[in-house]
Formats: sequence, C-alpha cells, structure tokens
Amino acid sequence: MTCTCSTPIRWVAPLLFFLALTLGACGGDDKDTPIADRKVRVVTTTSMLADLAREIGGERVEVEGLMGPGVDPHLYRPRESDVARLVEADMVLYNGLELEGKMGEALEQVEGLGIGAEPVANTVRSSRLLQPEEFEGAFDPHVWMDVSLWRDVAETVAEVLADADTAHAEIYAANLAAYDAELEALDEYVRARVQDVPEDQRVIVTAHDAFNYFGAAYGFEVRGLQGLSTATEAGTGDVQDLAAFVADNDIPAMFVETSVSDRSINAVLEAVRARGGTVEIGGSLFSDALGDPDTPEGTYEGMIRHNVETIVSALSGDTTGPVAARVPS
Repeated sequence: MTCTCSTPIRWVAPLLFFLALTLGACGGDDKDTPIADRKVRVVTTTSMLADLAREIGGERVEVEGLMGPGVDPHLYRPRESDVARLVEADMVLYNGLELEGKMGEALEQVEGLGIGAEPVANTVRSSRLLQPEEFEGAFDPHVWMDVSLWRDVAETVAEVLADADTAHAEIYAANLAAYDAELEALDEYVRARVQDVPEDQRVIVTAHDAFNYFGAAYGFEVRGLQGLSTATEAGTGDVQDLAAFVADNDIPAMFVETSVSDRSINAVLEAVRARGGTVEIGGSLFSDALGDPDTPEGTYEGMIRHNVETIVSALSGDTTGPVAARVPS
C-alpha cells in the first residue's frame, strides 16, 4: 500500500517556513539544551534507516521514521505532520540516490533552515553502485539489498552522529563495531543459504527492480516488471514480455512485494498460465520498507532473513521455509 493523504508539494516550502518561525519563537522545545545533555533527535525517511539509526545511536538517540510498513518511498509525499517532525529534528537521514523523489523540495528546505539532512547512501563509492541503462544515468538507490553495502551506510550514519554529538563519539564507534559484526555474520548467512538454490533457478521476478543489488551480490538474475521506480506503470507489453521470459525459462516462482500492489504480478501469473506455463507466487518480499514493528521483519536483519528464506524456499522447492501472506490489491 502507499500513502495517499499527503500535503501538496506546493505547500511544503511555506509550511517549513511557518513552522521554523513558530518553533523558533517558542524555543523549539529543548533545542536550546546542548546535544551532549540530551538525546539527539533523528528523523529518517525509510524504516530501514530508522532501524539503522537506532542500532548505531542506541540510548543516545530518539528516532522517528516517516515511512512505516508497506509504504513506497518512490511515491511518498510529506504530510503536514512530517514537515513538523523535519523542522524539530537535530538531523534528518535520508537514502538519497533519488529514492525519495517526491520529498526533494522538503529536504532541500530543511537544509536551508540549517538542519543537517544527510543522503547517507550517496556516500557509497560510485564504483560499487549499479547504474542500469533504463534509469537515465542515475544510480539504483536500493543499496540495502546488499548487506556489504549496508555496512558502508552504517559507517556513514555513525560518522554523522559523532559529528553532531562529539561528546559521545566513542559510544557511536562502539555501537558501530558491534553492529558491523552482526552485519558481517548476516552477509555470510545469505551467501551460504542461497547455495541451496540450483544455479539455473536463481532468478528473482518481482513487481519492480528493487533486488538488483541482491542479485549482483549473491548471484541471482533479477527481473522487475516496473523497473527501478514504481512511479511508472507497467503496460500490457511489459506484462507479456515478462510472462514470455518466465514461461520460456520455466521459472517456478515469482514474488509479490509488501510495498507494491500485487496486481501487476498477478497479471503476469495469468499471462504465463495462458501460455501453458507453470508458475506460482513464491511469497511476499520486503523491498522498500520493513515489516511491522515488534516483529522479526520489523528490523533490517529480520527483513533480510525473511527475504532469503522466502526466495530459497520458493526457488529450491524447499517447503520448510516461511509461508508469506500475499498482499491485498
């Protein structure tokens, strides 16, 4: 599902200006208190970044994520309540690489108010970023799908927090070291687990190309119906082309995504079967958002493990993996 109750973009700049004046007049709560003597207020765009900020910041941070479970960051527009959170923050962490395309004006205005707004994925070395031809020269923003790249982003978040809260830099360094060890183990788990999928079955077919980094890192071909962004609708020709690929290559399973409607993948499913092919929906994957809070999938590690187990189970024929619920249209 995606958020539809949004503030029109033309109102974002005036709202930010008004809120900046209002909060400045009333002292902005405890913003006059030095950061060293209080928690750092961090606002993130995606739920993956909210989880990362909590891991690195620990008890030193108070984190709010604007985009909850099932929210598509490609289409998300800031609401009035989001604008207030942005203005009240000590820092804003966003993915960058054009992921939050419809939030661009709000993020620019935040920076203009002197609030640190950090596009943390932009710090990943360009040599490690994917640049698909169909994305008009821009980089693929879905870097969290490669755990080794997420380790780089974690390092950036630790540096940003330490720069803002220098008195507690050692805490952020220690938290980073501990979390980096967890991510290293997670990366090793993924590499080992995917070996259970036969090489000729290592194809991930989803609604949009959120899994290219996963594919490049762990040896899968990836086919997405809508490309890197969900902002463009897939046409009938796209559906038929993908159906032909699935049927001709005997792909056993396709996947729906929690933040994207399943209508397009179900259309491909019907088209494959019309061609005489056999394919199933292998489960639901988390692509652009984590799962519900207080569930394993509500953390980055839990999301990755869920995705891997779902993919391996569906493509290897192992029925012992998790059975993921389908997403309603």
